[in-house]
Amino acid sequence: MTTVYLNGEFIPKERATISVEDRGFIFGDGIYEVVRVIDGRIFEWGAHAARLARGLSGIRIPLDASSIEALKGVCERLVSDNGLADGEATVYMQVSRGAAPRTHHFPPPGTRPTVYASASRFVVPRDQREAGVRAITFPDFRWLRCDLKTVNLLGAVLARQAATEAGAYEAVLLRDGIVTEGAATNVFAVVDGVLRTHPLGNLVLPGITRQVLVELMKENGIALVEKPVTQSELLRATEVFLCGTTTDVNPVIALDAKPVGSGTPGPVTRRVQALLDSRLYAAVGAGR
Repeated sequence: MTTVYLNGEFIPKERATISVEDRGFIFGDGIYEVVRVIDGRIFEWGAHAARLARGLSGIRIPLDASSIEALKGVCERLVSDNGLADGEATVYMQVSRGAAPRTHHFPPPGTRPTVYASASRFVVPRDQREAGVRAITFPDFRWLRCDLKTVNLLGAVLARQAATEAGAYEAVLLRDGIVTEGAATNVFAVVDGVLRTHPLGNLVLPGITRQVLVELMKENGIALVEKPVTQSELLRATEVFLCGTTTDVNPVIALDAKPVGSGTPGPVTRRVQALLDSRLYAAVGAGR
């Protein structure tokens, strides 16, 4: 039996029901987070909680700080109750504006947000990380607040479906001729010997793994320039890699069916991979 959390209760998944008037269902009016758990311990909880709070504030869903912090205990209990305390897992958390008669404006004050969370086993695709993946480019036609991790993911869904149909892992998004991010990842590229990524702002999600990588690069003397990569620069990049909570650092070896660099993971990517692995597993006291 799988246990989930819904509005203050831990219940069997098959008993978890949400109103058809829930604004997350009707409008995609909500925020979500996914955390990585290794041997029962959450990686970078503080950063995830801060981003969740920022997202809820950004779309004006009232959930107080104590309720957000209490979600850490929810995650830990779900991992334990579902027998996931050994090895790797993920926990998905979602907060919507709640259930109310359908209006485009906000529901009446006092409408209770819907809070849901579930845990599942995560198997790291290490062969994929080692060999690298294929990607495509795709237009970034999402809304202009991509820095908020909303549940309204239709743009990302269409981009990922295009990648899947092309036999690729990810879609690298292009807006006005520049790389923003992936459909579900942040993107880094080595162009003319310089490692670059799009700066933070409203066009990209402030990824937690991205944040960790930036810290690791500073600590280990890896030069990074936070400057947009143009489409033409991407085409001549010698290395491209993706990062995310369940992506870790994933080399891109082909883009739009053409090799990236030598067509194999490059030295910068390999170094960054090793640094993240060290941080990820040392931080939770677990071995690979």
